[in-house]
Amino acid sequence: MNGLKQIAPYLYEIPKTGAMRVPGRVYATRELMESQKADEAIQQVRNVAHLPGIVGHALAMPDFHWGYGFPIGGVAAFDEEEGGVISPGGIGYDQNCGIRIVRTNLSRADVQPKLRDLVRNIFRTIPAGVGSDGAIKTPRGEDAHQLVTQGAKWAVYHGFGTPADLDHIEDGGLYPGADPKAVSERAFSRGMPQVGTLGSGNHFLEIQVVDQIYRKDVADHFGLSIGTVCFSVHSGSRGFGYQVCDDYLKIMMKASRDYGIELPDRQLCCAPLKSPEAKRFMSAMACAANYAWVNRQVMTALTRRVFAQTLAVTEESLGARLIYDVCHNIAKFEEHGGRRLCVHRKGATRAFGPGHPLLPAAYRDLGQPTFIPGDMGRASFLLIGKQGSMRETFGSTCHGAGRAHSRNEMKRLMAGRNLFKEMEEERGVIVMAHGRDSVAEEMPEAYKDASLVVDVMEQAGVTDKVARLRPIGCVKG
Repeated sequence: MNGLKQIAPYLYEIPKTGAMRVPGRVYATRELMESQKADEAIQQVRNVAHLPGIVGHALAMPDFHWGYGFPIGGVAAFDEEEGGVISPGGIGYDQNCGIRIVRTNLSRADVQPKLRDLVRNIFRTIPAGVGSDGAIKTPRGEDAHQLVTQGAKWAVYHGFGTPADLDHIEDGGLYPGADPKAVSERAFSRGMPQVGTLGSGNHFLEIQVVDQIYRKDVADHFGLSIGTVCFSVHSGSRGFGYQVCDDYLKIMMKASRDYGIELPDRQLCCAPLKSPEAKRFMSAMACAANYAWVNRQVMTALTRRVFAQTLAVTEESLGARLIYDVCHNIAKFEEHGGRRLCVHRKGATRAFGPGHPLLPAAYRDLGQPTFIPGDMGRASFLLIGKQGSMRETFGSTCHGAGRAHSRNEMKRLMAGRNLFKEMEEERGVIVMAHGRDSVAEEMPEAYKDASLVVDVMEQAGVTDKVARLRPIGCVKG
């Protein structure tokens, strides 16, 4: 299979050949490998293995598929002291795209009679789609600079959520070292009107019900039981992060040439971590990461209000408590095996095991919660990180189901079908979006089965399943 060697039921190795500095590894079963055209994405894993200072293996999680430079689902770690680099292609255009899950005190019986109103009111309150804006008053001037340097704390200070939320966000919702001077005015003008919006593509706000518990001890700690209603928010840094990435790709193209870095693919353009170009990019990326946390925090607060108003309950009795918020697209300095490494995760999440000092105190004995969304017609999963993740994957796991068909393929396949009616009558999910194409691109057939993806990570000793959640309402970007 494209030169891969299967070394475990859930793991394939790409041998080190040519100018590859390390081997590659792909976490997947044969069924998952055959569920998509994997050859191009596997070649991207090989390409990543060529980059200077890479450590261990170039990795692909089981939801991997082709992306810009790195595969989506790609993980790679670089040692600054060995000439390691940072590459925008290893983070993606939507910097700190991520997801959070919020549990409530509600059961499905509490929600079902007003579910359509609830989905409709969320759809009206939180702008979605390409170029969507206007959820809140546009931050300007110094306020905009504070937003991108303070992260989620900015949102809480402005009345969007509570201080308790900050304890349940990766890194407390703050990426240090953000410098607004490293960001173009174009990024600010594009991004600031979009704070509190979903955006487009695979972004969503979904209402879910817990329908299976795997680890009752952990589920109890999170306040989850069969029938608990939750909601999840999946979005990122919108036009702000996109512009940051676009601006720095040009800089990194030149840096790759200036530093004599030979690239198997120009989309892997990069700069040495010690270089001025890399440091400036990380300052700009930090701004985008902080923007994304604000974005999700604002949407969470708005959704809490919509739940309370639609169901005629108080926000206090709603009990909408954030379980955790994780990044999908980011590069961070972390310690692994006694070395300080810059870990790139593109379409992958942290899954630190129990006892890790970067975990919030409430979860330190359990391991990191990680929410893995499926497609809008099938289940999503709440996972918990294990010690195996630190040994095998630089503390990383998958981030979703992973696409099996492109957006254009899906629009062709879905032609002539009444997708909104189909989702409600056949899947039991009320879906709202601005256009039919948005739904066609995201139909369940577009994705791998998330249950197969999370099973791979469990077999690998990286994460444990805690709970399964089924969608009942979805607002699509």
